[in-house]
Amino acid sequence: MADSARPKAMLRWLWLAVLVIVIDLGTKAMATAWLSYGQPVPVMPLFNLTLLHNTGAAFSFLAGADGWQRWFFVILALGVSGVLVRWLSTLRQHETWMAIAIVLILGGALGNVYDRIVHGYVVDFLHFYWGGYHFPAFNVADTAISIGAVMLIIDMFRNPSSSDDRGDAA
Repeated sequence: MADSARPKAMLRWLWLAVLVIVIDLGTKAMATAWLSYGQPVPVMPLFNLTLLHNTGAAFSFLAGADGWQRWFFVILALGVSGVLVRWLSTLRQHETWMAIAIVLILGGALGNVYDRIVHGYVVDFLHFYWGGYHFPAFNVADTAISIGAVMLIIDMFRNPSSSDDRGDAA
């Protein structure tokens, strides 16, 4: 019962979301200052730094739309962020893995929201390729979102809902 005695205790993990935002915005600012748009800078085999602007979502989804997608993605990300904070506030003390997953997604989403509001696009600069195939460029926020999502998926397999219903600890 100690877990339920401290509602909203997991909100203490919000510092990690702030850290993701700071690192994301800092690296985007450096990429913007140091890189020329669209010009790859080789770092190692299979990896370049390439400054790109994404007006769409993941993999440039809706990038070619007429501009309405900017505010659609801002509103969507802010709504999802609200849901994530609410979800975080309901977690029990032992659900640390889930809390970290949620705040990684939250920090990444808000880092990209900042870009959309201020610039009208998301700054991407991490560019991997294999032979002639180039993976979509991404940024620290996208990385945090992806890691958080993978953690949520892993948690679904680690803690099936049947054990949660019995009140078993992770």
